[in-house]
Amino acid sequence: MHEDIQKYNAAQPAGSREICCALAEAIDAGLPGAESKIWHKAPVWFIDGNPIVGYWVRKTYVQLLFWSGQSFDEPGLQPEGKFKAAELRITDAAQIKQRDLKRWLRKARTIQWDYKNIVKRRGVLEKIGDW
Repeated sequence: MHEDIQKYNAAQPAGSREICCALAEAIDAGLPGAESKIWHKAPVWFIDGNPIVGYWVRKTYVQLLFWSGQSFDEPGLQPEGKFKAAELRITDAAQIKQRDLKRWLRKARTIQWDYKNIVKRRGVLEKIGDW
C-alpha cells in the first residue's frame, strides 16, 4: 500500500480508519499492479493513468467511488455525479461485503470509461476496450 494512503488512513477517526484500512487492503488485493496515490486529497487507484476506484472520508460516512461503476450493472452501487461514477456509502466496516467488493473490482479492471482524457475531449467520455 502506498505510504501516503497509509498516512491518510491513520489520520482518520477510529470508525472511519477501520473502514479505510479494510477498503485499501481489499482494493490493493483486487487491483494488483494498479497505481495508487492520494489524488484530490483521497486515496485513488489508477490503471494506465485512468482513475478506477477511490474513497473519501465524509462527515458521517466513507464514500467508496468507482469512476465507471454505473456501467457495472450492480444494484449495490448508486449513481454519483453527472458522468458514469457510482458510489457506496459506508458507515461501519461490517457493511463491506467482501464478495461484492471483489466482484466490483474485477469489473473495474475491464469496464472503464476514459476519464484520463475527459478534459481533452471537453467532457465527453469514451469507452476503453470492448465490453
